[in-house]
Amino acid sequence: MQRPKTLLRDIFGFNEFRPGQSEIIDAVVDKQNVLAIMPTGGGKSLCFQLPALMSEGLTVVISPLIALMRDQVRGLQAAGVAAEAITSANTEEETDKIFSALNASKLRILYLAPERLASTAMLSALHRYNVVSLIVDEAHCISQWGHDFRPDYLRIGELRRSLGVPLAAFTATADEETRQEIIDRLFDGLAPSTFLHGFDRPNIHFSFVVKDNPRRQIIEFVNQRKGQPGIIYCGTRAKTETLAKALEEVGHSTCHYHGGMSSEDRRVVESRFSGEDGLIVVATVAFGMGIDKPDIRWVAHADLPKSIESFYQEIGRAGRDGGPAEAYTLYGADDIRLRRSQIDESLASIERKSVDHGRLNALLGLAEALNCRRLTLLKYFGENNVECKNCDLCERPPETFDATQPVRKALSAILRTGEYFGAGHLMDILLGIETDKVRSHGHQSLPTFGVGKDLSRVKWQAVFRQMMGHDLVRPDPNRHGALKIMQSALAILGDKKSITLRMDTIKSAKSSPKIKMLVSEEDAPLLSGLKAKRRELAETAGVPAYIIFNDKTLVEMAQKRPINLDAMAQINGVGAKKLENFGNIFLEVINGEAERLHPSRRKLAGNKEGVLFDLLLEAQNKLTRGEKGLDKPLSCSTSLLVKVAQRRPSSIKEISDILGERRAERFGTAFLEIFIHAD
Repeated sequence: MQRPKTLLRDIFGFNEFRPGQSEIIDAVVDKQNVLAIMPTGGGKSLCFQLPALMSEGLTVVISPLIALMRDQVRGLQAAGVAAEAITSANTEEETDKIFSALNASKLRILYLAPERLASTAMLSALHRYNVVSLIVDEAHCISQWGHDFRPDYLRIGELRRSLGVPLAAFTATADEETRQEIIDRLFDGLAPSTFLHGFDRPNIHFSFVVKDNPRRQIIEFVNQRKGQPGIIYCGTRAKTETLAKALEEVGHSTCHYHGGMSSEDRRVVESRFSGEDGLIVVATVAFGMGIDKPDIRWVAHADLPKSIESFYQEIGRAGRDGGPAEAYTLYGADDIRLRRSQIDESLASIERKSVDHGRLNALLGLAEALNCRRLTLLKYFGENNVECKNCDLCERPPETFDATQPVRKALSAILRTGEYFGAGHLMDILLGIETDKVRSHGHQSLPTFGVGKDLSRVKWQAVFRQMMGHDLVRPDPNRHGALKIMQSALAILGDKKSITLRMDTIKSAKSSPKIKMLVSEEDAPLLSGLKAKRRELAETAGVPAYIIFNDKTLVEMAQKRPINLDAMAQINGVGAKKLENFGNIFLEVINGEAERLHPSRRKLAGNKEGVLFDLLLEAQNKLTRGEKGLDKPLSCSTSLLVKVAQRRPSSIKEISDILGERRAERFGTAFLEIFIHAD
């Protein structure tokens, strides 16, 4: 067996290993299970390619994107290594040639897309070949994308067990939670040999800018870097095409790239980008993973990324040669709405959605940071004590102010409305605007009604956005975007802690241009929830989504919010058969967990006791944390509220007999008021 240093020189052309490579290679060669987190440009590919040449069998590398596999295979073949990739872009002739090489035991490294693991024929073939090691590249996909984008990543742990071979997982991006999920899913919870070699890319300059005519902002940024190769990431396929055309018109060498293009067109772009000087690619996030073009001088985001992990992965394409590079990111309210709706419309569990909202909050925290962005970014990954002086905030510290009072007002409004409403309704309360919704819930009588008139609506939006960036509040997936207070906010609410926010983003807050939306901002999260349920039902039945309900029907559901089957039957597009098949399912999404799961509450629908129940529930929600909003949370079960509505007690003692003394003390007086007015 050749020594690693000899192979490093003879095959890969390097005289010395980069920091951290040697010990990882030793662990992989020693057949240990390995989890390695290395910064982009740190040479993680070598850590599994070199050990593959020291084994007398086949190393299988599971990798997420065709461009990544093709680039690495091309590099290995140029170095004389027998490597191939089986992807959807292969011709039938190419695939046949690869299998012939496998059958003749001529390959050392085989790259596979995770989707190939769904094929029983491929799994059977892997058991026939002498597979000695499994490698998972971009292993963060297990957590970050595994539930939607790459569900077949979840098959890898089972493959490892059935083959009985060691597995090494590599990624440049994994916070502590993601690392634990990788361990649980790939290694059955048994800790592998773990190597964490830092996330800092000190050569990359960070800057974030609030959107204000974003096309002009991008063009101005690129004009100042004419002739430098770069990547612009966009949130939609259509935007990649229009922005590429706009840049071409002002004299830049530009092309676009997205998943809707043919494989041949994508291959042309990849080839041009690898070999053409000064080319700019305007792309969706699928572009660039694994393409080792060392001289990319900048990466721009025309839209807010999905998370800090995504942001770090995408800016990692820049400055891989160690030279100066830039990461320029635009963001705005529409980006945040889009990202929120993508989370809410996913088929992930409620718990996963809550975590994803938290991750988006962390990215907003980076965008709205008060001081050094590098410190904020690396702290997220568990690193501290890093020097920067290479970001916009280090160069120009932002103007800040003591925001304790406005934040406390916002938190109080959330608590006094039972954490059941989104930012739009809460701002109406703070601004003292008596909408139909405010009046229907009696929120014009709250102590917080009108206390925020010193700020405009757009400035309150900036306050709420920064509150999310500090993870003081998150949208609650159980309640369709209603804001839920996090533990960290209680000290501010209780006057035990102050908070500082950025004044510059408050001052610069502007009304965004009106975008034609299917529903109001307040109803948008519910529409996302209805679409997610429709998608789930459609995928299970194997039919197009519109066969369940079309968009117009879901929009009407979101706006009218039917509370029972009788009301659901009045929605356009809900016929007798669909009411029978889907009525209760969509009512569950609309009406919330407590109402939809308790049969006793359903029996009250449409009669006077049902009205009383709703009034009792509303009164309870206002007092969940006591009159001042600072007490320990307390609530009644649905069955208890049903009993109160049916028995209509006339004294605190009667209420206590039903609820017990503690709940009677919290809710008794408010409940009696309801019965007095009802009579």
